[in-house]
Amino acid sequence: MLDYWVRLHRIYPSRQIHQTVIYLKCTDSPLAYQTSFNSPQLTHNFNTIRLWEQPTNIFQQYQGLLPLAVLTKTNNATETLKEVAKIIDKIEDQKVKSGLIGATYITAGLVLESDIIKKIFRSEAMKESVTYQEILLEGKAEGLVEGEIKGKTEERTQIARNMLHSGLNLDLISQFTGLSLEDIRKLQR
Repeated sequence: MLDYWVRLHRIYPSRQIHQTVIYLKCTDSPLAYQTSFNSPQLTHNFNTIRLWEQPTNIFQQYQGLLPLAVLTKTNNATETLKEVAKIIDKIEDQKVKSGLIGATYITAGLVLESDIIKKIFRSEAMKESVTYQEILLEGKAEGLVEGEIKGKTEERTQIARNMLHSGLNLDLISQFTGLSLEDIRKLQR
């Protein structure tokens, strides 16, 4: 927290900085109750919010806090999620609505099983979410990169095999293909 404070202070030296750590999931860790960093020469204070101790009704009053409501002090997370879904359903702005559905779907996954969340939020509504779309695109991009890497590795391996069949020196094959000597020796067997 101190490191972040120093970075912010460098950028905004005339502004007052208020720092807050927000814990999403209930924990017994003493860090969740820490509100200062202390060393012999320095004390740095910050705020700590433990969502599981916060009243649910406050989070249901503000659109921006709706996705976090299911993580608050509630007797029944499923019922809280149902109430949040009803509130979101009344929102007319489709972009705001789908964004809130996506964010709520994700945060609810910290405390509820996927099948419960799916029953409350239609999967079609989730798919309209910009958050969902971004996660999907990231997954597709990672898959493409993985496929590309795998393809290049297979290509280098085939080139190394061809070079081995031609009787080229192992060091030379390693230099040309980027494969390790150990990998080339495995291909040789």
